[in-house]
Amino acid sequence: MKKTRFLLIMLLVIATLLSACGGNKSDNSAAPAGEKTTIKVGVTAGPHEQILNKVKEVAKKEGLDIEVVVFNDYVLPNQALDKGNIDVNSFQTIPFLEKFNEDHKTHIVEIGKTVTFPMGIYSTKYKKVEDIPEGGTVGIQNDPTNRARALQLYQAAGLIKLKDGVGNKATPQDIIENPKKLVFKELEAALLARTLKSLDAASINTNFAMEAGYNPKKDAIFAEGPDSPYVNILAVNEKDKDNPVYQKLVKIYRSEEVKKFIEEEFSGSVLPSW
Repeated sequence: MKKTRFLLIMLLVIATLLSACGGNKSDNSAAPAGEKTTIKVGVTAGPHEQILNKVKEVAKKEGLDIEVVVFNDYVLPNQALDKGNIDVNSFQTIPFLEKFNEDHKTHIVEIGKTVTFPMGIYSTKYKKVEDIPEGGTVGIQNDPTNRARALQLYQAAGLIKLKDGVGNKATPQDIIENPKKLVFKELEAALLARTLKSLDAASINTNFAMEAGYNPKKDAIFAEGPDSPYVNILAVNEKDKDNPVYQKLVKIYRSEEVKKFIEEEFSGSVLPSW
């Protein structure tokens, strides 16, 4: 009986030791904390989505899997990031992010610059901005950052004049000269390209213009120059800004392979800005 008990005890000890060894092996093979191998990146439909799909292809070779999550407006990608539903997003400029953080009390930060999408004025009725008639209805974005950017674009086109110094905070109330008496109709950025035929002209973000089939270089009747300050960025929650996996994403995005893809795919309509 004693021998049987002794044998049972020894078997139990051996089983415990084997289990412990197996556990150690599993722990050693696990990825370190924070070292994700799959990340979710939010983008807006159009060029951002196309570029991220190329980044995804390159990242795969570097051992990083990217799930591209597509949104159709400029609010949801930051809301999803703030809630932790995605890890990174790629769709916005720094002025837009600063305004979003201020309005929503979020803590989203830039981890790397990406591309510039020159905003343009488009029309299906007129070939030149000078041809837009007196009293014409023109579309502008209704979110504060893009609205201010659009108004500055109309000013650069010589159609209006804004109060000095309003810059990124410009609103239609800051227009001090409007010789054509243009009527500014505010719409969601994604809707401007879809409703262009019902307007005399509209300022349209490049990604939405291209999604609707417009070629920014050929179809815009006026556009921002290469000196535009509205550079797009990769953004994360502040607590994740030093995460090595997200820094790896920045490096992959800004690789020569991705840069070549952007230059060849968009022929100057989208500009690498790093």
